[in-house]
Amino acid sequence: MTREQIVDLFTQREAALNERSVDKLVAMYAEDAVVESPLGGTQQGRAAIRDVVHVFFDAFTDATFRTDGLIVDSDRVAHVVTFSGIDSGGLMGMAPSGKPAVVPMVFVCRVADGLIQYEQRIYDFTGMLVQVGVLKARPA
Repeated sequence: MTREQIVDLFTQREAALNERSVDKLVAMYAEDAVVESPLGGTQQGRAAIRDVVHVFFDAFTDATFRTDGLIVDSDRVAHVVTFSGIDSGGLMGMAPSGKPAVVPMVFVCRVADGLIQYEQRIYDFTGMLVQVGVLKARPA
């Protein structure tokens, strides 16, 4: 893939994230893609990836994502974003807290043939849980 094709793929990805379109997002992954994430662990294949995306979007029904940076090095991509949303649907089977979260995230990906083959999602999952009130933390 050319750099321009990769930038276009991740521009479409940001749009799909902000539309909360699970179908558009999942179509951007290879059939046997692997995703590693704090929320869903290691998942392989579009069906498993679809389930993890649903869990996130079901919890944060107003989720928005802003691209803060896109680093492209051959077939490797770091997509740096800021996520924001309100826990309006309940996270991991818990009751919705109604509290907001703002979380910087990095998606480290490998792409080929116009699709994401591998993705590692890096973000402060514990911090997100504290923000939405699932975990309690005392100020330092």
